Amino acid sequence: MVVAFHDSIMKRTLIIVIVCLVVAAAGGYYYYRSSSNIAIRSVTLLSPDNQPIKEDLNIKLNKEACISVEYWKDGQSEKYRSAISKKGVDHLIHLLLLEPKTKYNYQIVIEGWLPIRSKEMSFHTREQSPWMVHDWIKQTNPHDATAIGSDMTLICYRGYPGYLAVVDGHGTIRWYWQDDKLGVRIASLTPRGTILALLAPANKDEFKQMQPGGKGKVLPQNYYMRSGRLGFMGGTELVEIDPTGKVLWRCKLQDKGIIMHHDVQMNDKQEIYGIVRDFRLDDRANSARDTLWGDAIACIDTLGNIRHKWSPWTAWDIKHDSRLDSFKHDRFHLNTISFDKDGNYITSSPIENQIWKINARTGKFMWKLGKKGNFKMDGADYFHFQHAPHINKDGDLLLFDNGDYAPQDTAKLMKRSRAIAFRLDTVNMVATREYAATLPAKQYTARMGAAYLLSNGNILQTSSKTGCILITDKQGKILWELNSYFIPYRAIVVPESFWSAYRTKKN
Repeated sequence: MVVAFHDSIMKRTLIIVIVCLVVAAAGGYYYYRSSSNIAIRSVTLLSPDNQPIKEDLNIKLNKEACISVEYWKDGQSEKYRSAISKKGVDHLIHLLLLEPKTKYNYQIVIEGWLPIRSKEMSFHTREQSPWMVHDWIKQTNPHDATAIGSDMTLICYRGYPGYLAVVDGHGTIRWYWQDDKLGVRIASLTPRGTILALLAPANKDEFKQMQPGGKGKVLPQNYYMRSGRLGFMGGTELVEIDPTGKVLWRCKLQDKGIIMHHDVQMNDKQEIYGIVRDFRLDDRANSARDTLWGDAIACIDTLGNIRHKWSPWTAWDIKHDSRLDSFKHDRFHLNTISFDKDGNYITSSPIENQIWKINARTGKFMWKLGKKGNFKMDGADYFHFQHAPHINKDGDLLLFDNGDYAPQDTAKLMKRSRAIAFRLDTVNMVATREYAATLPAKQYTARMGAAYLLSNGNILQTSSKTGCILITDKQGKILWELNSYFIPYRAIVVPESFWSAYRTKKN
């Protein structure tokens, strides 16, 4: 039984009408005998992509109105509310982040001066597909599910078939998108509430350990070089996906001659940037004609056209570069594109153990942070082969220090990886460490990895080589550990606000 109210705007009088809900057993047919004569004609429930973690409600009315759906797990008081639909007769409501094998109760709400609610109804989600059930959270390891707060984490599987998975504090996959042909290399959230993902064929990585021709110094830590144009981590397709799993557009980068790798991001202007392979000819005197390979930051559109590009080669002094022969196939190894608050680029050159800020308009270096950089800093805060530098919500520069030390340093320093944050004084050019969350030696990862600040102040760290995604406090204490069965290049934070266009908690 539902109570409906007719509002006379001129007289401000409320008339209370008792409304009967009549349910036809087969068709889900409802109607309201109210002064407004709004009736729910039918409700059809669908599970898009046959997934147990999202449900679509196709709701038909007899006349135009705006509606929403309130839903909750059976036996729990916490409720969620879908977005309010546009005024119409046919409505499609998306319920996301559901839990598998769970009963949910819901009510349809006809929006108005005083909302009209249907009777309580329910549906059951099925069991999760076997290939999406993983024993990632070990009870013998730290597993405080509250350490992640209201956030979740997004991880990418670059094998076949590849997928994106949003995981909660219990290790349960609450959202996923899967590709039938390609692996997912990396992904990022966009300012317009979508996900950008870089795809590539599984096991198509190309690399070399030895230098061709025997030139150059021995590389530290058995460093594997990218080989030629493709190198490793080369992405072949770029795709944008909305939270419902709908593909908004898809672009074959290889058809445009673009080899993207390591990072793809969208700035506040909704421009897409990625790290791409780039080269120049070796025109040094007494040098054999050869191709010098490196990386560039490219802005591309959804058709794969490069709008503009910044390359370190345009400002690099190759004649006085003593390391060029050792790293001629992978001189910079740029692994990040992020944006400072002023819109200029921040990137990472792990070969140089430096973070660079680049003027997006002029292409000039604004500063370099790290060894032999422009900032005064404590030597204990130097980082090595770092990944994922970015300006976090506190205004600090946060990065993942892999800690892959050169041979001359190994006698002095243990191999440890850590998240480290700096407060940058760009007037006096001083970098002060705010905190360093060092991981145990067993979670050391020489390559890949990332560190991001969660909404509650804890840190999400990825120890890629060990297959671990960790949540630590700012002192490095491990609060939560996920052990994947593959190498996760980079896990990122998915805040609760990412889903706000589709669901909100009901007060």
